[in-house]
Amino acid sequence: MPLNEYMQFPDIDPVIFSIGPLAIHWYGVMYLLGFVFALWWGGRQAEQSPNWTRDKFSDLVFWCFLGVLVGGRIGYVIFYHFD
Repeated sequence: MPLNEYMQFPDIDPVIFSIGPLAIHWYGVMYLLGFVFALWWGGRQAEQSPNWTRDKFSDLVFWCFLGVLVGGRIGYVIFYHFD
């Protein structure tokens, strides 16, 4: 039996909606929700920790967010458009 019969991928459009040249993708919304949840949950945990403050944690989340954006773009260029 060919491999295609076992693996069926759903045909989901990666773009939620677009307004002119601006397109909102599903993975972007998931990144945003993940960082918002991490900021909310981590902020609550930082309040209970003697070594962390909410400001320190929000700085950490900011630098992580920046690292994800820059690292994602560098990875995209290296793996898909190296030429």
